[in-house]
Amino acid sequence: MNDLFSLQGRVALVTGGSRGIGRMIAAGFLRQGAKVYISARKAQACDEAAAELSSLGPCISVPADVSDLATAQALAAEIARREPALDILVNNAGAAWGEPFDTFPEKGWDKVVDLNMKTPFFLTQALHASLKAGARQRPAKVINIASIDGITVNPWETYSYAASKAGLIHLTRRMALRLAQDNIVVSGIAPGPFASEMNRQARDHADEVAQRVPVGRIGADEDMAGAAIYLASRAGDYVVGETIVVDGGVTLGRG
Repeated sequence: MNDLFSLQGRVALVTGGSRGIGRMIAAGFLRQGAKVYISARKAQACDEAAAELSSLGPCISVPADVSDLATAQALAAEIARREPALDILVNNAGAAWGEPFDTFPEKGWDKVVDLNMKTPFFLTQALHASLKAGARQRPAKVINIASIDGITVNPWETYSYAASKAGLIHLTRRMALRLAQDNIVVSGIAPGPFASEMNRQARDHADEVAQRVPVGRIGADEDMAGAAIYLASRAGDYVVGETIVVDGGVTLGRG
C-alpha cells in the first residue's frame, strides 16, 4: 500500500505540459518520482517550464506542434531515441474556438478537432511500440484529457470544442478495448473549471466562477495532479476506458 500511488522509476510524456492542466499533471508526476518529458508548441515556453519544473525532479523539454501528424511522429521517434520505454502518455494538448453559430468557420472545426481528437489517436499510435516496451513489467498508461463540456452542455458557442471532447471520451473507450491486449491501460480525465489559458474565466475571475461550483471553489493544482497520479499509478491499473470527472460538482448542476 505504501507504493500504491508511487511513480518512482516511471517515464512520462505530457503534451501541452508547459502550462495549465498539463503543467499541473507534470508537477504531480515529478513529485511522485517520475521522469517527465513535456511537449508544447512554443519552444521557449516549453524550455522555461521544464527548467522550472526540474526543481521537483527530472523534467525534459521536447517542443513539438503535435497537431501536425509528421511532427507528432517525430516527437514519438525522439522519445524512442532517448528512452528504451515509455510508461505514461498524457494526451493533454488542446485548443478551443468560440463563435456564433451563423459565422462559425470551417477552420474552427479543423484546428480544434485535429488537435483535441485526432492527435491523441495518432500520437498514441506513433508511441505504441514505446508503450508496449513500458508494459512488460506492469501496465503502461495513456491518459486522455477531455472536458466536462464533452459530457454536458455549457452556454457558450464552442461547437467544435464540445464535439471534440465528447468524441475523445468515446475514443478513450475504443482505444482502451484494443490496447488492453498489449497491457496498456487507457483512461481519461474530464476537468471542470481550472485556472488555465484554455479557461481564462476561471483563471481571471475565480471568485465569480466559484459561485457556480457546488463545492464553492475552482480546481486547485493538487486536484488535477491527484486524479492523474491515481490513473498513472498502480492504484489505477484496473480503471480501463473510464473518464473521471474532476469538476467540483459542476456537471451535477448542469444536468
